Amino acid sequence: MNFDIKDKGLADKGRLRIEWAARSMPVLKQIRERFEKDQPLKGVTLAACLHVTTETASLAATLKAGGAQVVVCASNPLSTQDDVAASLVKDHKIPVFAIKGEDNKTYYQHLNAALDFKPQITMDDGADLVSIIHSERKDLIAGIIGGTEETTTGVIRLRAMAADGVLAYPIVAVNDAGTKHLFDNRYGTGQSTLDGMIRATNRLVAGSNFVVCGYGWCGRGVAMRAKGMGANVVVTEVDPLRALEAVMDGYQVMTIAKAAPIGDFFCTVTGDIHVIRQEHFAKMKDGAIVANSGHFNVELDLEGLAAITKSRRAIRDFVEEYALKSGKRVYVLGEGRLVNLAAAEGHPSSVMDMSFANQALCAAYMKANAAKLENQVYTVPAAIDAEVARLKLAALGVGIDKLTKEQKAYLNTWTMGT
Repeated sequence: MNFDIKDKGLADKGRLRIEWAARSMPVLKQIRERFEKDQPLKGVTLAACLHVTTETASLAATLKAGGAQVVVCASNPLSTQDDVAASLVKDHKIPVFAIKGEDNKTYYQHLNAALDFKPQITMDDGADLVSIIHSERKDLIAGIIGGTEETTTGVIRLRAMAADGVLAYPIVAVNDAGTKHLFDNRYGTGQSTLDGMIRATNRLVAGSNFVVCGYGWCGRGVAMRAKGMGANVVVTEVDPLRALEAVMDGYQVMTIAKAAPIGDFFCTVTGDIHVIRQEHFAKMKDGAIVANSGHFNVELDLEGLAAITKSRRAIRDFVEEYALKSGKRVYVLGEGRLVNLAAAEGHPSSVMDMSFANQALCAAYMKANAAKLENQVYTVPAAIDAEVARLKLAALGVGIDKLTKEQKAYLNTWTMGT
């Protein structure tokens, strides 16, 4: 079996960590048992470009249990957990191409190695597989029936491709499932981002000015957790409705230009490019800490920062000190990449349980319905979203009411008033 990982000898540690995470993933466990019986992915080759974490390992095992030939590569050079990659190779016989800290050249070699398996379904976290297929590996398109996408950033890219008429196969936007973005993006990103920033710096959050750039679901989560730890939270936004919501939620809202001189911590979660730029870095106070929890490091203008820097050094694991020509110092965490995965372990498994349940069910949906779908980006079918929520509630031992016949009738008529 072809693979490229750091050390196969790390498998024993990875196996235990995967087992620990799986204990908090009851929904995916139920789907895996169903997949083993029904084999909805039998005969399908599936390439998954995801963060290679303990939770992803459970997803990959579920897809394989459903009959798929699965190959895994990393969706971020710093997010791979090498012991998990080793366990996937040794214990699950799943080819993996991922090494934590790999350089950009190796990263793209790994993406192409996964594509060499000629997948029929792609599973992306940032649309990198789709982008390479459409630009460099067009020979694969004829054999692909569809794909899924996990992130806001990826969905934005894919919808732009669809609008331009260049998307060559259908994609299900798993990111847009309610059981994904309402929970994974808010509670997962909120907790894991603060976890990564604190692990990297060991700095006190309470009493600090914590600037959150972007108030989507991820930004809401980061702001909520920072506030809960005692920070004075400042939100920057470009969307007036989200900005107004942040105000109503009790946060200070201002431009990044005004926030730059007062922030102690900065975290970008927008999915856009150059949110914090050279002129903002120049205004920051000495010792400002800057992180990104959006998918790509382009949210930070690191080239612009380098241009006003006289020297750089790694001062702690995942902390790089930029000594500015002005004499001030700015600290960038995790090379500006996803701080929750670069410096910590990513989202808690209980949250990823729902996201990856959506991934597994949407892969099966894609196989069953690909012939009916056009080359567009589709939302997760409501039935799948509801099924994931139902399974999660059942696993938590939570019961909910059902509509009576009278209530159903009332909700479907216009003749009944007061």
